[in-house]
Amino acid sequence: MSAAGRRRVLGPSTLHKPVPAASAAITDGIHLSDLHFSFADGTTVFDGAQADLPDGVTGLIGANGAGKSTLLRLVTGALVPEGGTITAPAVIGVLPQTVGAAPAATVADALGISEVLEALARIEAGDGTPEDFDTVGTDWDVAERAGATLARLGLPGADPARPLRTLSGGQVRMIALAGLLLAAPDALLLDEPTNDLDAPARARLREALAGFAGPVITVSHDLELLGRVDRIAEVRDGKIRTFTGGYADYRAAIDTEQQAAQRHVTEARADLRRQRKVKEDAQITLARRARYAAKMNRQKNEPKMVMGLRRQAAEVSAGKLRGAHAAAVEEAAETLDRVRREVRSDRRLRIDLPSTALPADRRVVMLDLTAGGPVAGAPPAGRLTDSGGTAPEAIEVRGPERIGLTGDNGSGKTTLLSALVAAADVPTGVLTQRRPDRDPQSTVAEEVARLRPGADAETVRAHLARLLFRGRAGDREIGALSGGERLRLELGAVLFAKTAPQLLVLDEPTNDLDIDAVEQLVAALTDWPGALIVVSHDRGFADRLALTRRWHLDTDRAAAEPEPGPL
Repeated sequence: MSAAGRRRVLGPSTLHKPVPAASAAITDGIHLSDLHFSFADGTTVFDGAQADLPDGVTGLIGANGAGKSTLLRLVTGALVPEGGTITAPAVIGVLPQTVGAAPAATVADALGISEVLEALARIEAGDGTPEDFDTVGTDWDVAERAGATLARLGLPGADPARPLRTLSGGQVRMIALAGLLLAAPDALLLDEPTNDLDAPARARLREALAGFAGPVITVSHDLELLGRVDRIAEVRDGKIRTFTGGYADYRAAIDTEQQAAQRHVTEARADLRRQRKVKEDAQITLARRARYAAKMNRQKNEPKMVMGLRRQAAEVSAGKLRGAHAAAVEEAAETLDRVRREVRSDRRLRIDLPSTALPADRRVVMLDLTAGGPVAGAPPAGRLTDSGGTAPEAIEVRGPERIGLTGDNGSGKTTLLSALVAAADVPTGVLTQRRPDRDPQSTVAEEVARLRPGADAETVRAHLARLLFRGRAGDREIGALSGGERLRLELGAVLFAKTAPQLLVLDEPTNDLDIDAVEQLVAALTDWPGALIVVSHDRGFADRLALTRRWHLDTDRAAAEPEPGPL
């Protein structure tokens, strides 16, 4: 059976075995039907979710914890749904959010071709065994195919024996993607694939995905990548909704929906007020009638039987009227409650950066880039260029400047950031790309409280609440946090330092953040009056920061970082 024909249907009662295409009603893409899944603690992740994700690239979005990574694991069969079915290709390639590797792992190991290359070497040396021929199978040209795939992804001439530990994080990620493409899967599932990738690598990744023949699902906060997908699938409140087009099309559709929802709320609220007013007026009218009837009864101007019949009819009429108005009010209240639920009330990440009045003439950083400069490890002169293309001999930052630093993987950005932080003349907050080691059993509140001795519990909790660690969330252990939650913790640690920073140095701050958190980070950084130096491969994020200067480290002229380097 061809790869295109292999299908499988996963459900709570299946054995996750491939089934012939003829036995499945749908023969392409990935399809979810009435999907139900909950965590062991009872938290509902999917409640009757439906989605048709055909061939092409689907951008999977949703808040941290909404179930994006869980959905990927369900599609691969790593998790079993409690109800419903998943119809998917039989062979799926997965790129996880964090690409791990054994200490001695090589490029060939990451490509998944080590055993084949070793068998080929023995065969070519005349020492091949029948087992070696079985191992090679039809992969006699695997070295050539691997080289071509690596070259297409910007890694030409890669030595299969090179240890992965000598490469940058972005290079390792691209090698992992190359390994997936070499295996020729029927579908690809990618979790934050552009993390650690520079701009050229991101462009090559987009090209590779566009050329893939089967369905691709990518979890990403990279707006440039999401802007080029075929559709957006949003995970929210246990459901999955799909939108044709890229992120801009999705955003336009949601904005239109929300404008209509807000109008519906306004109209329903006005209708509820009207119905309550009508009910109150009717109650006043009925009270007046009751007083008139009581007066007539006291005066006994009519026969007793007639008065009794009149009173009985009035009570029945009043009861019907009260019931009708009560029902109208109840219906209006239910309508208001329903349309209110249509309005999105996502918890918003509030990043209240310390107010810092930084004068325009205040020197923030002075760094000599010439040989023998004052800071060890600073790149030598001529390797850094500014937005005008010139190579400065020194870096000087004054006042609340906003500077963006770019450069290919392995060009020396982290080295330069370290030198700038060491040369800073003002209190500095640093958010590194590699998160600091923290006790996994320590709680979020305990870890943040350590940063400002003497701060009372109320102050700590208020700070955490602004970062969406509200209530019991502050008691969660660090080891149980997701990638986005961990970044929020580290950002909170920087901002809660005893001495408020006047310079923020951020190295890939958007890694692992959901799109809503990225937008909030942009808003907070845009309003902050301090100095900012940010490294980001996310061009959409950097472009919104109103940068005053841009620096670039060119791989061809820049010193490589201590361990990672060009292939």
